[in-house]
Amino acid sequence: MNITFYKYEGTGNDFIMIDNREQSFPKNNNNLVRKLCDRHFGIGADGLILLENDAETDFRMMYYNADGKEGTMCGNGGRCIVAFAYKLGVISEKATFNAIDGLHHASIENGLVSLQMINVNKVEIHTNHVFTNTGSPHHVQLVENLSKYDVFTNGKKLRKTYGDEGSNINFVEQINESTFNVRTYERGVENETLACGTGVTAVAIAMHKINKTKSNNIKLLVLGGELEVSFNVENKQYKNVFLKGPATFVFKGVINIDHIDA
Repeated sequence: MNITFYKYEGTGNDFIMIDNREQSFPKNNNNLVRKLCDRHFGIGADGLILLENDAETDFRMMYYNADGKEGTMCGNGGRCIVAFAYKLGVISEKATFNAIDGLHHASIENGLVSLQMINVNKVEIHTNHVFTNTGSPHHVQLVENLSKYDVFTNGKKLRKTYGDEGSNINFVEQINESTFNVRTYERGVENETLACGTGVTAVAIAMHKINKTKSNNIKLLVLGGELEVSFNVENKQYKNVFLKGPATFVFKGVINIDHIDA
């Protein structure tokens, strides 16, 4: 069976995008998803995303990590599926869609996608880190000399301290009052990625919570580029949380999955 796919990237976080409104993709085949995401033997991506019909909104987002398993919310993937839906003509400049963590609103203009994330009402402050869930669980830790920090080794070690499901691990270095450098070890990918949308959202909220910034519009510099997170704080809850950045079409292709040992 031939499958048409599209590659998108959001600040280097790259995804295989598939229009699955006709339910033709065998989405329960986790091994197939894993092999498609493999950078040596497949198409190569941090994850695979299906765009499906939804009775209540413009579309539904189904997200799979590179390990083949269905994942929690992916912020950059959410921005990329908005750009994908725009390319397909499913939406115009504004969109609503359902994902695993609920309803999302988004807009697209000149290649920049602004995506509303979930409200965050629980931010745990620990001695050396902050933990919160922005659609996916995130450990946020300030470090020095981030450019030379061993993200893979330290991220992998910390990820295992969160049990079988694990957590994404974000290492942060402050640049100025409203700008932070961020590097992320992502569970499911089991490696450092060039960007993580829910990760930078968690970092922005964590840095505000521990008074490293008073700004509610924060710039996050990642290996793949620049993202922006804004929010309002009401009764100690973070609301109207938006993740903004580029979402770029890379290429389109066709792959015969009958030739993949699934």
